[in-house]
Amino acid sequence: MSDTAATLTQDRQRLEMSALSAPAVIFTVAMIAFPVVYTIWLGFQNFSSTGKQSFAGLANYSKLISDYEFWHGLWVTIALYVLSLVLQLVFGVWLALVLFHAKHLPGIVRSLFISPFMMPPVVAGMMWLVILDPSLGAANYILQSFGLPPSDWLASPTWVIPTVALIDSWQWTPYVALIVLGGLQSLPPSVYEAAQIDGASPFKTFQRITLPLLLPTIVTAAILRSVDLLRFFDIIYITTQGGPGNASNTLNIYGFRVGFEFFNIGYASALMLTLTAIVFGAVLAFNRLRGAVAW
Repeated sequence: MSDTAATLTQDRQRLEMSALSAPAVIFTVAMIAFPVVYTIWLGFQNFSSTGKQSFAGLANYSKLISDYEFWHGLWVTIALYVLSLVLQLVFGVWLALVLFHAKHLPGIVRSLFISPFMMPPVVAGMMWLVILDPSLGAANYILQSFGLPPSDWLASPTWVIPTVALIDSWQWTPYVALIVLGGLQSLPPSVYEAAQIDGASPFKTFQRITLPLLLPTIVTAAILRSVDLLRFFDIIYITTQGGPGNASNTLNIYGFRVGFEFFNIGYASALMLTLTAIVFGAVLAFNRLRGAVAW
């Protein structure tokens, strides 16, 4: 009898907890589901210049196939993504190793190392606009002091993608370093003691022990950065707005222009849904990779 009463009490507590959390859950699901469903619906609509709306079927998606700006934006997005991700992972691991081994660094120095990612992207973009100004910026002043020719940086179609990737990497490498540093601190010390007894060099220790054990953490950092990098917008909008010409016109920037400058909401929705599918695809691929390298 007592077991039955205890079971009933537990069931009642579960119901009460479910009832209490239900409004928050419903509100959260609605806030996520409504924009997604509405965007999907908009992707099947056509909006004329006079504001008239009509059902377009798959016309917005078929238009993507022949749209040069879409394919160019996709190439720019992937180029920025790959370059930025490689830079952030490589330098993030390096910075994490520096912070891990330099245990006696003052707290203020450690804070300075990781401070860039806490800066709002708008502030970071404006700061780098001043630094990279072709006429008055500090970057060209430093180049010229070493006898090197000045660069147009963000105004150059050749250099704009590497420059934007460097700006984003400057800001977000510390974020990757913090994730990797957490992974380093969780590694078992016994394997390093065994390597030291066997006479392994620091490079061999990193190559054969640290890096393989850190791979799941590095892939996790890659997943988190992939979601942001494939949706590249704020730094580009502040610094170049997709220019010069369309040299840094990512899918996100292109979709913004189509929707809010040319008011083609249906086609812009189709572009954004395609970008969302690309982001999901990258995350799923990295999740599979994380499962493969897990230990």
